[in-house]
Amino acid sequence: DLLGPWAGYFTGWTYWFCWVVTGMADVVAITAYAQFWFPDLSDWVASLAVIVLLLTLNLATVKMFGEMEFWFAMIKIVAIVSLIVVGLVMVAMHFQSPTGVEASFAHLWNDGGWFPKGLSGFFAGFQIAVFAFVGIELVGTTAAETKDPEKSLPRAINSIPIRIIMFYVFALIVIMSVTPWSSVVPEKSPFVELFVLVGLPAAASVINFVVLTSAASSANSGVFSTSRMLFGLAQEGVAPKAFAKLSKRAVPAKGLTFSCICLLGGVVMLYVNPSVIGAFTMITTVSAILFMFVWTIILCSYLVYRKQRPHLHEKSIYKMPLGKLMCWVCMAFFVF
Repeated sequence: DLLGPWAGYFTGWTYWFCWVVTGMADVVAITAYAQFWFPDLSDWVASLAVIVLLLTLNLATVKMFGEMEFWFAMIKIVAIVSLIVVGLVMVAMHFQSPTGVEASFAHLWNDGGWFPKGLSGFFAGFQIAVFAFVGIELVGTTAAETKDPEKSLPRAINSIPIRIIMFYVFALIVIMSVTPWSSVVPEKSPFVELFVLVGLPAAASVINFVVLTSAASSANSGVFSTSRMLFGLAQEGVAPKAFAKLSKRAVPAKGLTFSCICLLGGVVMLYVNPSVIGAFTMITTVSAILFMFVWTIILCSYLVYRKQRPHLHEKSIYKMPLGKLMCWVCMAFFVF
């Protein structure tokens, strides 16, 4: 509408591919988590099993998606809060690991300081940080379907920093206080390793199940959204017409099946790059770059909106602080 049909075409297909790549990353992560219990399990077994499971559940009914996401979210919240509490108790009790390392907040600034790998290492980690924010744009896309958006959307957007501090910052502070960053094994979940250190293998298994369901939840969201994106693109005439058809259960079955077939790319990546962490890093890097492209289009749309429709901006109750300036700052950051 603001940038022209070309922007809608490229953004639509890019956004679909973004979520496919994100789903591939989740499939690779699930493989790593499954190896916690079955170290000799072939990489493709867990990946294929979760893809088939997600396809089967999503073909059943739309209601199934909502039910799965509710329980996935509940499990994640309880697990992260439990991890933070357990970690704080370990620091307060000066817990000592089997290797003789004592839990302390001092680990946050010791072992090389804030930038142990220099600024280059700090900036190199941004691709994973950007990947962690994948999906944040969905807050805006819900405006058309939200009841009383003038009140609910600002509340949802303003709560994002609080959730980031709670579920990202606090969790990382606790993990790095118990285990120095230099002792973290990239191929293993630090959430799981924290409970292994405590000597609670049963709890570690529970947390491993939690992080596995977290990855499955993300993959489930990707499968659900990509099938609907194909449905929308087909209705607009920029995707094969077959994807515009619904099954008897009102599910875009063909788009769903096609998206799940694309997720098999994650299995292929595990053969191209035998290292699970290597394959995961490669896929997340691609996903982060693609999402930055989509976010750039959103920012450009906002700049055009401010130029062409200033009267609508003036009427807006919830304006972005330093709107134009922050758009340019964000795009400069993406280029950097």
